[in-house]
Amino acid sequence: MGTMNISLPDPMKSWVEEQSRSGRYANSSDYVRDLIRRDRLRSEAIAEIQGAVDVGLASGPAEALDRVAFKARMLEQHAGK
Repeated sequence: MGTMNISLPDPMKSWVEEQSRSGRYANSSDYVRDLIRRDRLRSEAIAEIQGAVDVGLASGPAEALDRVAFKARMLEQHAGK
């Protein structure tokens, strides 16, 4: 495992140390690793959502929803379930 030294303002350093003292994390490194894991998951989720938005935008202009036809399609799809 690699080592990285970072500088934090005193209030941030105190916060990180308090998180490890709370018992949820074994030490400050565990807390920072958890933050990085969560940030990676958040970034991946944002990228997935952005991909879906891009697909939607590339699909062309929106069309008006025909509610009756939509309901009929849904009923057909779920009739055998």
